[in-house]
Amino acid sequence: MVIINNFHAFPPEWQASTGERGTSRQANNAKEFLQLARENPEAVIVVNCNPRLTLEMGAAKLLGRLGKTPIVSVDLVLRAPRTPAQAALLAVKKLFLRQVDLYIHYFKDYRAYADVFGISPDRHEFVPFKVNLGARYADLPEQPEGEYVLCFGRSLRDYDTFFEAMERVPYPGAVARPDMAGLRAHHARFTRPPGGLPPNVRILDDDGSEPSQIRILGNAKIVVLPILKASLVASGISTCLNAMQLGKCVIGSEGPGMSDIFQDEIIAVPPEDPVALAAAIKRAWEDEVLRSRTGHAGHLYAL
Repeated sequence: MVIINNFHAFPPEWQASTGERGTSRQANNAKEFLQLARENPEAVIVVNCNPRLTLEMGAAKLLGRLGKTPIVSVDLVLRAPRTPAQAALLAVKKLFLRQVDLYIHYFKDYRAYADVFGISPDRHEFVPFKVNLGARYADLPEQPEGEYVLCFGRSLRDYDTFFEAMERVPYPGAVARPDMAGLRAHHARFTRPPGGLPPNVRILDDDGSEPSQIRILGNAKIVVLPILKASLVASGISTCLNAMQLGKCVIGSEGPGMSDIFQDEIIAVPPEDPVALAAAIKRAWEDEVLRSRTGHAGHLYAL
């Protein structure tokens, strides 16, 4: 079998756990996918984390340009329509998405994808995500204690709720120096100016490197991942697992990629609820047994 894909490091020759073997071909746009599909009629198309390319492949199949070539979508991040123009395009998107044979996700709660986009439950599969700190950091020990309550990451992060929660507790908090353009691009909510943060929340230098992330996460006592209600996918899963590898107690928002995957590995709170988040922070900060137990369970999951 030939797998045509847009992954950056898909092996040229692969072997599945079932023993089946095959090769792969790299494609970066719709034109290359279609050309390779014509050259390899028994191939499977796998599109990773690219909504536009997924829709283009769906359109091509609808128009008969791919024949019966199966299409697999991995980590497809879709947003619910928010404007009349987006709502008007929804019927067309549904038509194209219907042509995709399999959706592979890093979350288990597929209800929104079914309700909003009409993707039937039988076309979804869950696979666990991975720690993204690199192989050289695979043996980092648990570091359960730290100095501050940390809010970290970009994808659909709700920093405003974190700041409101921190105004209700006396503990030290921290955020990485905000990249406002990056936060906007990832639909995060961070409406306060850097000089308007709660007095108990400091700003940490962050150059975006793995060592910088490890330093910031490693010095945290609690890692908070508040996600907006609008999230339909596993927003924050990468940061969550990285923090878990370090043995950190994670507080995350209920929803896809959090409460549908984890049980005792995180403390889950309702999204966009600063009162509930403040209560969870207080509980985790003051209850050493809870904090240690949650961090250790998360560490085992990350491994």
